[in-house]
Amino acid sequence: MSRDLLARELLADAVVHALGLALGCVGTAALIVLAVVAGSLTVLLSLMVYSAGLLGMLGCSAAYNLLRASRRRDWLRRFDHAAIFVMIAGTYTPITTLGLEGAWSVGLTLVIWSIAITGIALKLWQPRRIEAVSVVLYLALGWIGLVALDPLLSSLSGSTLGLVAAGGFLYSIGVVFHLWRTLPYHNAIWHGFVLAAAVLHYMAVLTVIPPSA
Repeated sequence: MSRDLLARELLADAVVHALGLALGCVGTAALIVLAVVAGSLTVLLSLMVYSAGLLGMLGCSAAYNLLRASRRRDWLRRFDHAAIFVMIAGTYTPITTLGLEGAWSVGLTLVIWSIAITGIALKLWQPRRIEAVSVVLYLALGWIGLVALDPLLSSLSGSTLGLVAAGGFLYSIGVVFHLWRTLPYHNAIWHGFVLAAAVLHYMAVLTVIPPSA
């Protein structure tokens, strides 16, 4: 790969990450305002968890992919990969805690975070042990909501489910470009899919926030 092409690819990736961080910060501020208006501690905590996962994923991805000369690059990589688990579980949290009720709400939330915490620990301390199956684990955790399809269908609106599913499909399609390493700009394209999917999931989260407590 020529230096000019590499520089252009890094620039494209930097633009996607900058846009993502800007949107993430603005979106987080808006969610906090909505949580305050709702006047519910449950709403506030669930949105804070979601926002932390979103900003953590965007920030760790930017640090790892753009700070190529860092002497801490191995740890940046670990945090980047671990943050994906945080983002997936964080995105599910408002859906399961605000959209579902009773045993399904508590049970699914606990299962999702148990898997995510296990993945985070392995990615931070033993990253090579799950390297070969990392993408499968991410996708499996991302689509774990299918085990609660019936309660989700009965509890959530069609628009919420449609946005969640559309975001999941974008993430899944984006994985193809993530793995297509010979494709020019594959990293920027992959991160573009991630950003687009995150926007759809943000919109889904908005639909489960009650207007007032």
